[in-house]
Amino acid sequence: MEIEWRDYAHHELDTTTLYSMLALRSQVFVVEQQCPYLDLDGLDLLGDNRHVLALHQQRVLACARILAPADAQSPVAIGRVVVSDEARGLRLGVALMQQALSSCEHYWPEHQQYLSAQAHLQGFYQQLGFTPYGDVYSEDGIPHISMQRGPSHA
Repeated sequence: MEIEWRDYAHHELDTTTLYSMLALRSQVFVVEQQCPYLDLDGLDLLGDNRHVLALHQQRVLACARILAPADAQSPVAIGRVVVSDEARGLRLGVALMQQALSSCEHYWPEHQQYLSAQAHLQGFYQQLGFTPYGDVYSEDGIPHISMQRGPSHA
């Protein structure tokens, strides 16, 4: 399967791609994980936020959202990391995160990266250099843990 990687500023997303990305997130996070929550939180089309996408035949198979740091000391936040059910097993999750980290390092090289990981995925993110901190907490009824990575983390 040939994958095309894209790293878009929000204003570069066309409506078809945006729709496909939001549909994938809804399918996995709301329907598949049975977690009713409002995915459309107003951050997708804000400021310098970015979206990393894996496309196959112009369909979004995986995506991640990157929230720009709020200020010089704030981390970049990676979230809404998702792989479609048809693409699981292709190691797109690893490739997606590598693309997202490259984007963070390109646009915000002096900032740590932060994510709120589903607790069962802690090992996956640790393999990518993230370190957990704090206690496990519930987000929308799913156990999560805060994780960080980056230049100012010792």
